Amino acid sequence: MDQSITFDLGLINRYDQSGPRYTSYPTAVEFTDAFGADAYRAACARSNASGRPLSLYFHLPFCDTVCFYCACNKVATKDRSLAQPYLDRVYRELEMQRALFDGERVVEQLHWGGGTPTFVSRDQMQGLMDTTRRLFRFADDEVGEYSIEIDPREADGQTVALLRRLGFNRMSLGVQDFDPKVQKAVNRIQTEEETLAVLEAARAEGFRSISIDLIYGLPLQSVAGFERTLERVLAFAPDRLSVFNYAHLPQRFMPQRRINAEELPPPQVKLDILQTTIDRLTGAGYVYIGMDHFARPDDELALAQQQGTLYRNFQGYSTHANCDLLGIGVTSIGKVDNTYAQNRRTLEEYYADIDAGRLPVFRGIELTRDDEIRRDVITRLICNFVLDFAAVEAAWGIEFRRYFADALPKLEVMQADGLIELDDRGIRVLPRGRLLIRNVCMVFDAYLATKQGPVGFSKVI
Repeated sequence: MDQSITFDLGLINRYDQSGPRYTSYPTAVEFTDAFGADAYRAACARSNASGRPLSLYFHLPFCDTVCFYCACNKVATKDRSLAQPYLDRVYRELEMQRALFDGERVVEQLHWGGGTPTFVSRDQMQGLMDTTRRLFRFADDEVGEYSIEIDPREADGQTVALLRRLGFNRMSLGVQDFDPKVQKAVNRIQTEEETLAVLEAARAEGFRSISIDLIYGLPLQSVAGFERTLERVLAFAPDRLSVFNYAHLPQRFMPQRRINAEELPPPQVKLDILQTTIDRLTGAGYVYIGMDHFARPDDELALAQQQGTLYRNFQGYSTHANCDLLGIGVTSIGKVDNTYAQNRRTLEEYYADIDAGRLPVFRGIELTRDDEIRRDVITRLICNFVLDFAAVEAAWGIEFRRYFADALPKLEVMQADGLIELDDRGIRVLPRGRLLIRNVCMVFDAYLATKQGPVGFSKVI
């Protein structure tokens, strides 16, 4: 398939708006507290009949220091003793979750996110993985996708060696920007040497995929400065890169209030940085996977996209589409059967539920058939940039053009603008439309039409 991308400034400006990132559909905005632990148990019981493999997400929320740009749920603290009481509750939640699932189901995907997962000690990492493996069956290393987010300031060669022994075979390294002025402005001082040491250790230990995370739109960034960061990162030759757009929402995320808004690059500079990034990465041989992600052409994400099997969930793009996802820990979100379920948002609430022997699920949603159809359409588009009407019709027993009659006029406008190619067989997102894939997906979002005023989504570019 054609995986090329074209940067069209006129189109980007014309379609500049806020919209979901579609790590789920419906998005978390639609979750409700009418969905609780009982509804989650029922979903787990239904899912056992499927025999689907499992995916486990662990949220480890602690950070030694707070990065001012951060929009994650985290606990900034120097007190490492806080980790064990949290892990003790995670073990109890794991046992409660394990009781809901058939013991024959195999874990094919695991992710530790944060926060900073390596905030916990090596003994605590060992304990968490030992407990998880005691309770759940894991696929072999050749099959399983076992990943962890790494802050290079919180890891060294010994840590990386331990993580590989524990079974991790993929990692993402947070960098954001190597410019010292930018690092100081966002309170993340991190040397190139620290990053390279962890990356080289991961390669030496046999990690199969290493990704580097960057952010554009941070204070004091410039095109020339970010290009220097790109040059240094490309010298590392990572398997993947994620280049995120910084969304400045200080009214929602308290750490961002410490960023000087006057130092943020203006919109045109942000777009120039993005264009430079695309040019440099594609020129270096990376393929644009979608959203913020780039990968080498022989990376499993790029291959899955070529084969039409790529998938997207709360951790981003994945090659394991057919998994039920269990969210473990504070604020984690799971996807089981036709539901999404989210755990309590604060440590106090999470601890209270666990200590009382209750599942900490406090909200979620059970998808209607219409939700599932639209999720399938959005997933196919955002992952593979193509939509075969006949495949959707066969999967859901609908006549596509009749079912989505309200979407066709909007698609025809996008076709006239050169974003997509639309015919009787389906939709193909053109190179000029790939950066605007969220806009294309939004055409099929039944919830957006009901929104009045802002709902907290970031800009599509």
